[in-house]
Amino acid sequence: MSGILVLVDSCEADATETINELLTHGRNLANQVNGTLEAVTFDPRYTDLAAGWSEHGVDLIRYLTNSSLQDYGPQAWAQGIVQITSLVEPVAVIACGSDRGHEVMANVAAILDAPFVANCLSVMVGEPWQASRVQWGGSLIEEVSVKTALPIVSFALHSCEAKLSKSSEPLEIVFHEIELDSEAIKTVVTERTEKPAGQSLETSAVVVSGGRGVGSADGFDVLETLAGLLNGKVGCSRAVTNNGWRSHTDQVGQTGKRIAPDLYIACGISGAIQHWVGAMASKTILAINTDPEANMVKKADYAVIANLHDVIPAVSHEIVRRNDR
Repeated sequence: MSGILVLVDSCEADATETINELLTHGRNLANQVNGTLEAVTFDPRYTDLAAGWSEHGVDLIRYLTNSSLQDYGPQAWAQGIVQITSLVEPVAVIACGSDRGHEVMANVAAILDAPFVANCLSVMVGEPWQASRVQWGGSLIEEVSVKTALPIVSFALHSCEAKLSKSSEPLEIVFHEIELDSEAIKTVVTERTEKPAGQSLETSAVVVSGGRGVGSADGFDVLETLAGLLNGKVGCSRAVTNNGWRSHTDQVGQTGKRIAPDLYIACGISGAIQHWVGAMASKTILAINTDPEANMVKKADYAVIANLHDVIPAVSHEIVRRNDR
């Protein structure tokens, strides 16, 4: 094989956007080496998504199975990928900069005793390869040279816009029964809790987030109302979860969710770098804050300098009034 091997680590609906972004990066690399883009997956639901993968540049799907592996297992997946790289000899192996992508690629790199370059924004093929990657929670961009026989790379979430690269066409599916040792299947998912139906924080087109300035758990009621009117989701900063006002699952930031909504409304959020890392891919940012010098206000596309408990109810009231016309 003269091409790029890409791990599709999830076939969940809420991962579609980030996977399509990864495939766009992969297609760009495949074009640079005049090679193919081959998707590796362990998820049988790939059949529902194959047409979309084709449109985003995938030429072939490799489906890996083992009777001992019914769900996610980082060491097991890594062993499977290593076996495929030995078989097809790709130019590079890439993955999404998700928790799962990083975990699997770190295991692959450990098995192969090879360098792993994480959270890349862009990669250029050459001697050596050149990469730009996010460091220190997004506070700096590092330029690195990669000298290795097999580059192992993850791309930062929302580091490019997903683009269609060809018309949809039936993809060849190659089935691989992988071999796993006893160590590889010690850490696997054995039980899952079903997610609530509907959009998630990561996929919502509108996110209304609150920070310490909201004041209390009850203070989020006005944000919930506004998000409902805008068909959006409510997020929060780390300070909010530390205070126990919201669940960690609602947190936007370096240690929470990384989002890319069309509109991000940041209410009472100072905008520390850890939070900014999670929100910076938003298309448009509206900050509501009493402090005109707050970092989020300075970075926002639009800002309202006022108390959020005055502004948010007024905005919700106006939306209702216009909808009732």
